[in-house]
Amino acid sequence: METVYIVGVGMTPFGRMLDIDIKTLTRQAVTAALADAGIEPSAIEAAFFANAAQGHMEKQHMVRGEIALRAMGLSGIPVVNVENACASGATAVNLAVTQIKAGEHDVVLAIGAEKLFSRDRALMFGSFDGAWDVAESERIRARLMELGEGVDPPGGTTSDKPYSVFMDVYAAFSRFHMKTFGTTQRQIAAVSAKNHQHSVHNPLSQFREAYTVDEVLAAPPITYPLTLPMCSPISDGAAAAILMSEAGLKRYGIDKSRAVKILASVIQTGSDREPSQVDRHITALAGRRAYEKAGIGPEDVSVAEVHDATAMGEIIQIENLGFCPFGEGGPTAERGETKIGGRIPVNPSGGLESKGHPVGATGIGQIHELVSQLRGEAGPRQVDGARIAVAENGGGLQGIEEAVACITILGKS
Repeated sequence: METVYIVGVGMTPFGRMLDIDIKTLTRQAVTAALADAGIEPSAIEAAFFANAAQGHMEKQHMVRGEIALRAMGLSGIPVVNVENACASGATAVNLAVTQIKAGEHDVVLAIGAEKLFSRDRALMFGSFDGAWDVAESERIRARLMELGEGVDPPGGTTSDKPYSVFMDVYAAFSRFHMKTFGTTQRQIAAVSAKNHQHSVHNPLSQFREAYTVDEVLAAPPITYPLTLPMCSPISDGAAAAILMSEAGLKRYGIDKSRAVKILASVIQTGSDREPSQVDRHITALAGRRAYEKAGIGPEDVSVAEVHDATAMGEIIQIENLGFCPFGEGGPTAERGETKIGGRIPVNPSGGLESKGHPVGATGIGQIHELVSQLRGEAGPRQVDGARIAVAENGGGLQGIEEAVACITILGKS
């Protein structure tokens, strides 16, 4: 099979950018990726544009990528728009890989861009309402809330300010984990504190303030057991990756020592299961497929970026990816095994909780971090000796888990 490489990455800062439009964010990220690869825009043969919410936020329901890329001079090439909820960015990368492996193109752009922040809070939080079956939303919500039954929230632990419905979902996941495995709120806070400490060294991160575990626990509540620093913020931003075949590397004289191999790229949708069947979780299934494709196991992974829409999400996903046994994610985090310098560093970028979560750009933002890690270019947050990296990017909700999971495994050339 054709080997596919990432030769250039670019990313804007993630954050609240009311005065910057999506065209500008796209141009900034793509321009940075082109400069990183050392190629001209004319080298791009096809593009996959990931975006989830522009239709809701701006009524730009169609041809989003064609419009954003034409504005920066990229035209005359195939452009495909990708929407896969929070997994849109990783899905764009997967499609770019597929194009190259099929022999259709040698140089393909994957770009994710999102404008989510608004002074209209109802509009802003409403952007997430379509990420599950809207015809069954009340039934689904009731079933998910049942997961958390048996853990009674203490008084005063639910915010009176608006927040995304998905925080209620993650709170239910948290309570299920707490009653099933004995996970504690302090262990969840340990994940959050670790990620906020990592983000101090990431200049592109939305938040760069360090927290202790006690400070996370004392922060304003969202919905028990989640406090504000445990939850990803509303974010704007863009991230881009340029992928190439071997032929592309030769044609443009790319330094192979900085090119990062894509060892596996897997997309998995969910299936019906009982909550107790944790080993059948969508990400656990996708992870096993990805490891098999890459010819490695969890023990071979040097560093990972996982979809921590909340700190509880990281605990669940490190179990699904095999970095610890099911039920041991909380103690693993509390022992410091997932911090930089630990046994398996997770979210050295700061994760979604700190770096931000501009939905369509999130998955490629993870790729940006891991490419930097494998090149040894991550500065103060560098993981020593990083050779194999895993990105896990999930999206939407169906049943009792994500609707889609994307796993990307990268290897140092």
